[in-house]
Amino acid sequence: MSWIEPLIPHIKTAHVGFLAIWVAGLVALPRMLARHDPAIGQSDFTRIRHATHYGYVWAITPAAVLAIASGTTLIFLREVFTGWMFAKLVLVGGLVAIHAWVGHTIVKVAETEGTHEPPGPLLPTLALVAVVVGILTLVLAKPELGEVALPGWLLEPRGGQLPFDVPRR
Repeated sequence: MSWIEPLIPHIKTAHVGFLAIWVAGLVALPRMLARHDPAIGQSDFTRIRHATHYGYVWAITPAAVLAIASGTTLIFLREVFTGWMFAKLVLVGGLVAIHAWVGHTIVKVAETEGTHEPPGPLLPTLALVAVVVGILTLVLAKPELGEVALPGWLLEPRGGQLPFDVPRR
């Protein structure tokens, strides 16, 4: 047993905690943006805009980075290089895309005061729920997905030399 083995449960706990903060923020921020009604006063608009901006920059984005970093660490420590893990990583890419969309929407609301129609929170919430349920299904069930059918040209070397030495097996 190496010295890192006892740390794995702590890293996994941190990963789940950061992921919970990240997903909760991705649920909450579109709902806050949906509260932007042109009928509310300028001070309320400013307060909502600042709250969503600071929540995104100082809480949600660091939680996302730390969730991804701790998850990547766990992949290498546990040596989980299986089909379900790669499918999970595709869904994590979807989570990152939703994160980027929320950030873009926050900036768009801030730059187009009074003229931007904020999105309803239903669509991003449904997309987020679908991605999170997919991730949880893959992590908890760990299904045997088999080999992904890739074209032959993608599985064979093309005869070019890489700019570094590749160790031979």
